[in-house]
Amino acid sequence: MTVASPTEIHGRETGEPLLRISGLTTCYGESRILRDVDLQVQGGQMVCLIGRNGVGKTTLLKTVMGLIRPRQGRIQLAGRDLVALPPHQRARAGIGYVPQGREVIPQLTVRDNLRLGLEARPGGLARHDHRLDPQVFDLFPALATMLERRGGDLSGGQQQQLAMARALQGKPQLLLLDEPTEGIQPNVVADIETAVRRIMARTGVSVLLVEQHLHFVRQAHTYYAMQKGGIVASGPTSDLSQAVINRFLSV
Repeated sequence: MTVASPTEIHGRETGEPLLRISGLTTCYGESRILRDVDLQVQGGQMVCLIGRNGVGKTTLLKTVMGLIRPRQGRIQLAGRDLVALPPHQRARAGIGYVPQGREVIPQLTVRDNLRLGLEARPGGLARHDHRLDPQVFDLFPALATMLERRGGDLSGGQQQQLAMARALQGKPQLLLLDEPTEGIQPNVVADIETAVRRIMARTGVSVLLVEQHLHFVRQAHTYYAMQKGGIVASGPTSDLSQAVINRFLSV
């Protein structure tokens, strides 16, 4: 299996990608975690990154977000090179990030957790009032009834909704989701999947998703499989074979 270009994947020219990662190498000390990664996300599409635990998926998202500096390579969003930018400037350039474990601030209310997302807008809170984008309550109506509850008092599924809604306050072009169904009760997993599809349909945001849940993986347009820090297979998820699933998904 080899890495396919977007033209090979779709059989036609797809235009300039929203996100282009080229030759990305990231190290922890002398340990190389990402190895010459190439990856693209087209505008309005969902791309799923699959692979067993410890192969570098979370490191890749953190590198895109600027939380880890790469040893070499390029990260471009809508043609703009992001490698030299710190995380807050990448957020203001149009990247929303929902980390593994959600990282809702437990002592803050739902309202104040959401307000933190406003900092990702160009100029930050200093250039905007503190009014929340009402669209998130159309996407996640339950949050409108919980504004004065503390984030730590919510269930895992509610915290995941809050984390996604917080990221959307910054009005991103690209949403990075790191295992959004991890630790979520099985009966809520489908709700998270539906929420992500609804976000894409209503906002036009593109999604780079790390996920192990096979049904959710198949919601993406394209998959990239990682092994030992590198991309070793890719293609449309409609062609995701059982052999690839057995090799790369820990389910």
